[in-house]
Amino acid sequence: MASLKNIRSRIGSVKSIQQVTRAMKMVAAAKLRRAQNSMLQARPYANRLRDVLYNLLPQVDREQLPVLQVRPEIKRTLMVVVTSDRGMAAGFNNNLIRRAQDHIDKLGKENVSLICVGRKGRDHFRRRDYPTVASYIDFWSALSFEHATGLGAQIVGRYESREADQVLVYFNEFGNVMRQDIRLEKLLPLQVEEGVDIDTREVLFEPSREDVVAGLVPRHLNVQVWRYLLESYAAEQAARMTAMENATENAGEVISNLQLIYNKARQSDITKEILDIVGGAEALAAAEK
Repeated sequence: MASLKNIRSRIGSVKSIQQVTRAMKMVAAAKLRRAQNSMLQARPYANRLRDVLYNLLPQVDREQLPVLQVRPEIKRTLMVVVTSDRGMAAGFNNNLIRRAQDHIDKLGKENVSLICVGRKGRDHFRRRDYPTVASYIDFWSALSFEHATGLGAQIVGRYESREADQVLVYFNEFGNVMRQDIRLEKLLPLQVEEGVDIDTREVLFEPSREDVVAGLVPRHLNVQVWRYLLESYAAEQAARMTAMENATENAGEVISNLQLIYNKARQSDITKEILDIVGGAEALAAAEK
């Protein structure tokens, strides 16, 4: 059995770790509240903008904008993988990276270019020699719409230059504090998703439909990228808060178990000392006789 000093030292170490995990949980909770508010504000606008564009796409000539052109054959894929810069969030990054890597291996590494958002994804794919053409790190604490427009310009530029025939995005969508869902969305080419209701009513546009679409498409792409970033950031904070809460509870259980071991060891030492004292007293009494 470990000595009392070693057990006390272990209890102190675990208590220190528990204080850190409790503090990290509180920080993540504060960040989650802000991130969740921003995400909930962006969702309705992004969804409504997408619906308006989907209603217009079947009514315009796609050849008017390079970004609207659908390639007859998908040879090259640009994949955007959105992770975090930091860990300590359970399987938040690992699960998404594993899904993305399986998809890349299925398509073939030679047919995929990667844009990694977040240090975790970038480091993982670079260590394994996956073709990473761009990466974005160290911006989450100051996340702004300019980050989305910069990433959107990178994506659109590579699609219009025909470096990619389609653009896929892997990100974590915020479900609730306990659930984050890995999502795969096709950002380009812009195509009406199955199950989406199209409004076929005749509408008079001023300016023309083509001008409206030309103005909406860049805005739509930037807003969708912004939504991916907001969803991922909120999901990250929720995952970290949950992970730190579990770690704090586990540390409490470890401390209780160590305290029980300490009490047993201390009681054992006290009992041994008492027996030694009693034995010594009896020996003295026997010697006096």
